[in-house]
Amino acid sequence: MTDSNESLAETGPDSDDGNDDLETTELPADVVDEVERLTRIARETPDENEAEARRERRATLLSEYDFTARVRDDDGTDVLVLHPAEWHDTEQGVIRTDRIADLSRAIEIPLEGTGDPDDWNDVAAHNRALVERVREDHGDVHGDNAAALADFASNHYAKRIEELTDAELREFRTEYFVRNAWPSAEQREAIAESIELISETADRSVPDRRGR
Repeated sequence: MTDSNESLAETGPDSDDGNDDLETTELPADVVDEVERLTRIARETPDENEAEARRERRATLLSEYDFTARVRDDDGTDVLVLHPAEWHDTEQGVIRTDRIADLSRAIEIPLEGTGDPDDWNDVAAHNRALVERVREDHGDVHGDNAAALADFASNHYAKRIEELTDAELREFRTEYFVRNAWPSAEQREAIAESIELISETADRSVPDRRGR
């Protein structure tokens, strides 16, 4: 299953060597890692709306560096292909080989048989279990807030709740929670306490994977 209907020419560049002054755009390693992670989430997520949201997030991230992404089928093996947007003919939806001055600017990442040991299903199951513990121990308001945080952690970052960074928690509180969780007034008032209770519950009941 591919992310687009683009065709990527497999031939070498048709351009002359006179483009030595072309600036080479390098994608930072952390950006490449994040793009790969978003791609894997989109492939694992059963909800097509969530999958499309991950692909849109990926496109937005790459657009900051004038790159694009697609998944190409290489004889049954899916490969994530990242390449400069300038190589595209947007009207025809193909790669223009005459625009390619340096093939090494493209990045290809095989998607079959590799990936994080904790796939989306494992992460989502872990987070749902934590939600139930919070609900049992602290009631429905905190349980509902935990469920919103679980959805955010699983679907946006494919992370266990307790592995979210401070910046990601701020994103949850200031953006996701108010815009996507449809919280009640009670939930809004309790969200700060809920996050503390979720963290405490995770520390007490979740096996420590980081040696703490």
